Amino acid sequence: MAVLPAELRAAATRPQPARPGRPDWAQDGRDWPNRDRSYFCVASGIRWHVQVAGQGPVLLLLHGTGAATHSWRDMLLPLSRHYTVIAPDLPGHGFTEQPARASMGLPGMAAAVAALLARLGLMADHAVGHSAGAAVLAQMCLDDKAAPKTLVSLNGALLPLAFHGVTGPLMQPIARLFASNPLVPMLFAWQAADGAVVRKLLRGTGSNIDASGEKFYAILARRSGHAGAALAMMANWDLATFARRLAGLKTELLLVVGEQDRSIPPAEALRIQRLLPEAQIIRLPGLGHLAHEENPELAVRLIEDFCQ
Repeated sequence: MAVLPAELRAAATRPQPARPGRPDWAQDGRDWPNRDRSYFCVASGIRWHVQVAGQGPVLLLLHGTGAATHSWRDMLLPLSRHYTVIAPDLPGHGFTEQPARASMGLPGMAAAVAALLARLGLMADHAVGHSAGAAVLAQMCLDDKAAPKTLVSLNGALLPLAFHGVTGPLMQPIARLFASNPLVPMLFAWQAADGAVVRKLLRGTGSNIDASGEKFYAILARRSGHAGAALAMMANWDLATFARRLAGLKTELLLVVGEQDRSIPPAEALRIQRLLPEAQIIRLPGLGHLAHEENPELAVRLIEDFCQ
């Protein structure tokens, strides 16, 4: 087990204070995956939920928009056999508090995750990001806030036209409109009370995940604070500026692509490779945007092979 500051170890036993509209650790997290590896701490002015397991080189896992640490539920412990695995809920997601809306942009998210790592007294030797999580990791590298040896992008949202299957020029204005209206997350949370709505959204990504995975997405989707944070994240991201900087990424990059991904066109990996010719691409037939949840054993093997 990673050696963490004593106050963080103690904080793991303290319940997170419930806040209106936010996921409640005592209720929503009572059977959360890998709950015994969960910690709460304050960094960058917000209270974080982070899971830590294993020992060895530090492997940082960042989930995508609208997800949380449950996304790694079947990967955390297998990866911890060889790594100290750090998996936080991103700001506003899951059981991590949401900062000011201006801090939900890519640079703000990157800075916040860097502050969390500093709070834990750890530096990432390797990094894995799913969808938007891959962009946060790349931003950290570009901003000299992290220097992992390797970066694995799982269906990464790294280019404007790829972001969540919505064309770049349209995505941000729509997201900003929705994010500015507090009724939108509340309406979404109300609709998500029907599990069929969440199931349809998940299958719209091109993935079929198990009932356990659907359950945890539904738990979060029913909380308007979580849904609102996902909208705020999309509304504040400037992927056009990010993409212009992406060619300067020096970290060894692996692009893992689910060929059935309906959220981010698989062909986007080739566009990224044209910017970063050294980047490697691995295609996964039959898997969609949540490929690492559909086949976690394969994802673990690909990560271990690339990061060794």
